[in-house]
Amino acid sequence: MYTSGTTGFPKGVMQSHSMLRIVTDQANRLAVRPTDVILMYLPLFHCFGLYEGPLMSIITGAREVLLEQFDPGEALRLIAKERATLMCGFDTHFADVMAHPDSAHTDCSSLRLGILPAGMASSEPVARQVQRRLCPTVSGWGMTEAGVGVALGFPTDTEDDRCLASGTALPGYEFKIIAPETAAPLPPDTPGELCCRGYGVMQGYYKKPEETAKAMDGDGWLHSGDMATMRPDGTIRFFGRYKDMLKVGGENVDPMEVEALLLQHPAVSQAQVVGVPDARLQEVACACVVLLPGAQMDASELIAFCRGKVASFKVPRHVLMMHEYPMTASGKVQKVKLRALSIEALGLPQA
Repeated sequence: MYTSGTTGFPKGVMQSHSMLRIVTDQANRLAVRPTDVILMYLPLFHCFGLYEGPLMSIITGAREVLLEQFDPGEALRLIAKERATLMCGFDTHFADVMAHPDSAHTDCSSLRLGILPAGMASSEPVARQVQRRLCPTVSGWGMTEAGVGVALGFPTDTEDDRCLASGTALPGYEFKIIAPETAAPLPPDTPGELCCRGYGVMQGYYKKPEETAKAMDGDGWLHSGDMATMRPDGTIRFFGRYKDMLKVGGENVDPMEVEALLLQHPAVSQAQVVGVPDARLQEVACACVVLLPGAQMDASELIAFCRGKVASFKVPRHVLMMHEYPMTASGKVQKVKLRALSIEALGLPQA
């Protein structure tokens, strides 16, 4: 299964049939039965959609109601018509369902549980609203390289853990938090890089042994590149990504892919893409471009140039024209500083 990755272009993640055990353990934790009805609108080429949709249905006998694409109005209609009991998604999906005009008069009483990955402060308001307006949720953490939902909450969790945590390890998995600079283990409740080890961790990246060696150490630990904490009871909380990957409404966006597209415009000399806060999607792409000498172009023209060439969620929502970028002494762009400059220039609140 291919993933956008965190350091470059998509990489093939080699997985085994052990993913079936992951889904089986998820089903046991969530008490999924043949009488459940799964509403699934997530893309099936992503692990989240594949695991919690077709594989969960096959393993448990639960009925699956499948949408071709996410549409909040259609989702509401099908919840009522098909008496859906389970729904999955990121806070963007749940927020759109609750904000739809039909939400107020749609019977959603059949819903017994939602899977809503939480942890980041930006997702908390939506997560708390879901508890009151739709159904209880469980939170979780996963990635294509490890298996989606290998950390998963319990239906009996407190509201705070539903909205501010990311679950605990499934059987056969273990987590640790390390200092990313030294790889030294960190004490409980200390932010660091989340590492994961277990039976479903990938066999490696397809035909990319060097990339595999960077992601997995000799003891079988997968270094996620995610910032997290872990409580003494094993509950983890995901805070964000150390690496440059953007997450737009739950979808991974590789900045390099968007930068390569921007450079195809005849007026663009240099292009860098950073993520900036967004009230609805958590994060969106901001294109910071340097034009060729004498070239002129406005933001709307560059955004229009990108439309139709990449998925809509990858199209930059903001464009800043710049003369130069903040650089390191070795000549590398300092994206952390560039992001801060972009947020300030756009007048956005700091995430």
